[in-house]
Amino acid sequence: MRLEASPDAPTVLVTAVAAAEGSRGAAAALACAGADVDRATLLVDLDGRRPRSTLLASAAAQRLEERLAAHLPEARIAARGQVCHLALAADLEGLEAASAAVTAARGELAVVHLPPALLQPALDAGHGLRPSGVLLGADLGVDRPLVALVVRDLLARGLAVAVLKQRLGWIAERRALFGALPCDAAGGIPARALHQLLSHECYGSSHDPGTDPARATQPEWRDHESTGSR
Repeated sequence: MRLEASPDAPTVLVTAVAAAEGSRGAAAALACAGADVDRATLLVDLDGRRPRSTLLASAAAQRLEERLAAHLPEARIAARGQVCHLALAADLEGLEAASAAVTAARGELAVVHLPPALLQPALDAGHGLRPSGVLLGADLGVDRPLVALVVRDLLARGLAVAVLKQRLGWIAERRALFGALPCDAAGGIPARALHQLLSHECYGSSHDPGTDPARATQPEWRDHESTGSR
């Protein structure tokens, strides 16, 4: 099984709601799901550590690394598995650099991991990111009302939205951060969330639970598949 990014090349923002953990691993897993040996994806990590190249990196990821290095010579870039990682500062300049990187990627799936405080600025068209969807990591037992408000706002903007209520498994996170997690791997992001975000099909049916922000945070719809925990 392999998921392909749609022709309009989705740009997906990944962040946490409040103090939920694991959003960086989820972003890496999402980037892996849209990649294969012939097609790399871009993972932009605002406030991330300088990435290191891995011993195994696909030719597509290496080509994307070279392309980004030519456009952003001062950036911290590395091909890791089937994904090209880019670390930027967690500020407005970092958002602008992320937008430039997405443009330089020229049609490849881009996943942008950012701290919660930068979600609203990232949604501002003035920074040029133009996201197609948002993946939220959340603790629904604590922050369900806040998650519902965030989901309502994102849906009103016409964005695809998925919520993970549980951190990915430790092994899945490590594989994802090395750019080597298949989209159907155990402990990864549930298939429904992957299809929703990577196909950029926003909720358009009155019968789709995604059109109701209150239901968007219900465990039976957004429940994470059994993964184990950290």
